[in-house]
Amino acid sequence: MTAVRLPSECTAKEHIRTEIDRIDEVLIKLFAERQGYVRRMAEIKQHPDEAFDAQRIDTMLAKIRGMAEALGLEPEQSEAVFQVLIDWNVAYEQRTIRARLESGGS
Repeated sequence: MTAVRLPSECTAKEHIRTEIDRIDEVLIKLFAERQGYVRRMAEIKQHPDEAFDAQRIDTMLAKIRGMAEALGLEPEQSEAVFQVLIDWNVAYEQRTIRARLESGGS
């Protein structure tokens, strides 16, 4: 999907909303793709404690901040968005692994 209008070409709120909706659709598809990898990670990990890796999270967030800064975004906003995503993924992995272990799976 390509942009219908660049931000500078938008002359009405509707133009901007259309582009934001288009971008949101792409983001949701990327979140779904990312979630597939999170599900697979939960299958590979053996214990719920493995779901939280502070060093990995710190590295990821530092990388996110750097990318955000390079793109002219507020790094705090990008970090906050990813922190929510990471927290949800950690909880998902922990729940999934616990459920598997409780059902006798390995």
